[in-house]
Amino acid sequence: MKITFKVNGESRSVEADPEMPLLWALRDLLGLKGAKYGCGVGACGACTVHVNGRAMRSCAVPLKAVQGDEIRTIEGLGGNHPVQQAWLEEQVPQCGYCQTGQIMQAVALLEKTPQPSSEQIRAGMEGVLCRCGTYPRIEAAVHRAAGAMTTKAEG
Repeated sequence: MKITFKVNGESRSVEADPEMPLLWALRDLLGLKGAKYGCGVGACGACTVHVNGRAMRSCAVPLKAVQGDEIRTIEGLGGNHPVQQAWLEEQVPQCGYCQTGQIMQAVALLEKTPQPSSEQIRAGMEGVLCRCGTYPRIEAAVHRAAGAMTTKAEG
């Protein structure tokens, strides 16, 4: 079955089983390797992408559910997004495996709540697991990115 959607602003079509997880279509059919396979059931968050502006676990979303939708992957952030910059400045990554999911979750959080409290950050980032335990640095990076995004919006 042919499924068409926008990925990072570009219209794309894939010929695949409509039950195929979005993650595999992104990685294997479209060559977008940023979203990672972690658990396969949407519990770890390593595969997080945005679907119509909402953070979703792409391993648990069948292709048929995104027909006509807009999808943004880590590649769509361009490498210089304020969240990505804050991640580097706060030295968040250790092993790095969860970072794509963490960053995409943080971007979605900040787009919804531009100046989150620490409690809102912890709640908004819940469910994206980090085996290395860099949660304090993740929280600091989200605060830093919020400040940078506010400054950029004001300037």
